[in-house]
Amino acid sequence: MPAPEPTTVLFVRHGATPTTGKKLPGRAPGLHLSPAGRAQAERVAAAIAALQHRPVAVYASPLERTRETAAPIARALGLRVRTERGLLELDIGDWTGLTLKQAMRKPEWAMVQRWPSAFRFPGGETFGELAARVTDTVHALTRAHPRATVVAVSHADPIRALVSSAVGAPLDLFQRLEISTCSVSAITYLADGPRVVCVNASAEALVRT
Repeated sequence: MPAPEPTTVLFVRHGATPTTGKKLPGRAPGLHLSPAGRAQAERVAAAIAALQHRPVAVYASPLERTRETAAPIARALGLRVRTERGLLELDIGDWTGLTLKQAMRKPEWAMVQRWPSAFRFPGGETFGELAARVTDTVHALTRAHPRATVVAVSHADPIRALVSSAVGAPLDLFQRLEISTCSVSAITYLADGPRVVCVNASAEALVRT
């Protein structure tokens, strides 16, 4: 269901953690931002607060790393962080906690990279279920905040799925999108469809806009 009025969502990936690039934490609790990740969150918070169209709400997935990224953004805007389960990381089930090297040795790894729409993580979600979940969540956010800008702090795969959908790219190509820690990808949702404003923008790039 389309949004009744244009709404822009700033999708922010959480900041760096001690496992970034090394491990697949999935939805396991207890993973916090690293010192570098906290510094990233402060920089992106300052950049978002300086935007011409200041966000009216800040949402985050329930995991610690997203809430810790959202906290300085909300503080800079004088808002509170609202928890939204629909923004959760992909449920990778039995793969939770694997190192990246362990995951890459699995025979299914090639499918995850080249044909993700056909893969279900053992005990977890499919990429298609992830895409449907986050799309429904974003539609609810746009209906709740017509003619406004909101922040949604999430994870790499949910943001990839949303950007892919917005540009009409097949889900099987979404792994080609780079979504760096604390990057911002902005999408404006209109009655006739989404418009991608930017993808994987750094805090420094936002300041220059």
